[in-house]
Parts: sequence; C-alpha cells; structure tokens
Amino acid sequence: MKQPLLRWQQRLTGFTLALGRSTAWLALLLVLGMMLVVTLRYGFGIGNIALQESLTYLHGALFMLAIAYTLAEDEHVRVDVLYQRFSPRQRAWVNLLGTLFLLLPVCGALFWLSLDYVLSSWKEQEASANGGLPFVYLLKSLLLILPALLTIQGLAELMRHSLTLMGATLPAPEQHPEDGL
Repeated sequence: MKQPLLRWQQRLTGFTLALGRSTAWLALLLVLGMMLVVTLRYGFGIGNIALQESLTYLHGALFMLAIAYTLAEDEHVRVDVLYQRFSPRQRAWVNLLGTLFLLLPVCGALFWLSLDYVLSSWKEQEASANGGLPFVYLLKSLLLILPALLTIQGLAELMRHSLTLMGATLPAPEQHPEDGL
C-alpha cells in the first residue's frame, strides 16, 4: 500500500516542481519586458499598450502557475504559531485535515465559480478593449488552471501526510530528488 502511494505522491510532486521551475523563467521575462517598456517610453518616447499588457499576462501567469510549487516546497504562509512545536505526526494531521477540509474545497469552489466566467470569455474570444492584446480569454483561463494545479499538489500532499501517518519516512520538501536537475 505504501509503495504505490509513494510513487504517485512523487510523480505528482515532481510534475508540480518541474512546472514551478519552468515558470520561474517568467520572472526574468517580466523584468526584461519592464526594462524594455521603460526604455522605450522614457528613452524614445514610444508607448506600446500591447507590450505593457503582456507584462500583466506574464505577472499573472507567474503567480498562478507557481502557486502549487510553493505548496510543494512547503513555503506557503502559515499562521499557526503552535505548528512549529508539533511533532511530525501532529503536523501531518494538521496538514492532512487542512488540505482535505480547506484547500481542496476552496480549489473546487474557485474552479466552479470561475468556470462560466472563463467559458464566456472563450466564447466571445475576449480581447483588450483599449487596443492591447487580443488574448484576454487566455489570461482568464488561469482562473481554472490555478485550482487545477493546486488540486494536483493537494492530492500529493494528502498522500505525503497519509504516508507520514502510516509511519513512512519521506524526504523534506527541500530534499526532493528533482532538486539536482
């Protein structure tokens, strides 16, 4: 029982980590794009709405695609001051219950509440109203991709915490085998 669960947990987490590392390159593109916008505007007096909107798209994609990576690396914000004093088993219980009763329901609600909004944008092939990029529907699609990615990593977290409760010893998030890649 532990081995198949462990394999699936590692596959799902590996997917999330690979996507997160790939997404990190968007930060470099965002900085270079901002430098280009500033140089064009203040150096040459050239403004470009589509270029400026592309930075909004990159910014949105960076955060929406990398949020599951943050969860996989256990770098998300914790408010619980008692958590740090808990044993690994107690932490596993808190994380398992939090994932099951908070994270996954919120992901489901976010997906469900965004679905009509995103579908209507796709149906209209929504574009920028002020002459910017014609792909607003792609940007809005991130509202569905975010909860899907968080759900995938949430399932991996459920498996990881279940394995901990079953007595398995798992590597800490910063010790994932993919870190060397």
